[in-house]
Amino acid sequence: MSLYIPVLFLVLVFVPSINSAPPPNLTKDYYQKTCPDFSKIVRETVTPKQGQQPTTAAGTLRLFFHDCFMEGCDASVLIATNSFNKAERDDDLNESLPGDAFDIVTRIKTALELSCPGVVSCADILAQATRDLVTMVGGPFYEVKLGRKDGFESKAHKVKGNLPLANQSVPDMLSIFKKNGFTLKELVALSGGHTIGFSHCKEFSNRIFPKVDPELNPKFAGVLKDLCKNFETNKTMAAFLDPVTPGKFDNMYFKNLKRGLGLLASDHILFKDSSTRPFVELYANNQTAFFEDFARAMEKLGTVGVKGEKDGEVRRRCDHFNNLNV
Repeated sequence: MSLYIPVLFLVLVFVPSINSAPPPNLTKDYYQKTCPDFSKIVRETVTPKQGQQPTTAAGTLRLFFHDCFMEGCDASVLIATNSFNKAERDDDLNESLPGDAFDIVTRIKTALELSCPGVVSCADILAQATRDLVTMVGGPFYEVKLGRKDGFESKAHKVKGNLPLANQSVPDMLSIFKKNGFTLKELVALSGGHTIGFSHCKEFSNRIFPKVDPELNPKFAGVLKDLCKNFETNKTMAAFLDPVTPGKFDNMYFKNLKRGLGLLASDHILFKDSSTRPFVELYANNQTAFFEDFARAMEKLGTVGVKGEKDGEVRRRCDHFNNLNV
């Protein structure tokens, strides 16, 4: 990692179509009797981790989105590849998923298994940890309903075509959102997750090499060109999605878009496209409106494709199905 760039993680906020059994009824007090210290254990685990590794919040938010993209919010992204199956996390599009995010889920699961073994799903751990970490870095509090079960499938070959690329158009992004019941306004609100995190140079290199995109802020472009000059040999080179307040969850991402400081083409297009520009303007001028809409969209995202008792389980380890031959 370059000395120039601190590490925060790219958040991609897109959700593919999910086909599953009718979702279970999630409730905020699901573990009240079976694991009463659930919330306390999650909170007390994420707090020191975020202090030690400021990358954790953005990384976990990104991991949560990637989980919900594919098979719904069922912890399928946490599964490790084995001799029987190449899992989602080992597809090329997931190769940069952050280690700190996997680590925090593992830490929480370990603590919970000591307190209430076999009770709390990895999917619920990821959902709750994401909310707690978002609020820790200044983002809005939102309710996390619980009761998800961990899915039985994680297939790398299903990733392509379900995760958006960094140069997608608004219609392409919207088609992914609409399949899952999200509106254009929610697309923009969730894109505001890019207020924390970073993107690797390869994701935006076409905006600076061989010629600079004239719609990119010239000074910003100069910094990026210098930073990414060796990106083809150093794959770890990365830049902040929000170069102004990269470690704080705020509305600066939207203000940056108006100034030519949107890093990805798919960021910049939100201001350029006439259908999404009004929402960018709204959130740039009104952080409260952004926080309210982001919170509602996150609550909604957390219900996408969730599994119940009939089509899920509570994994003993988050990176393995209980039936290891699956």
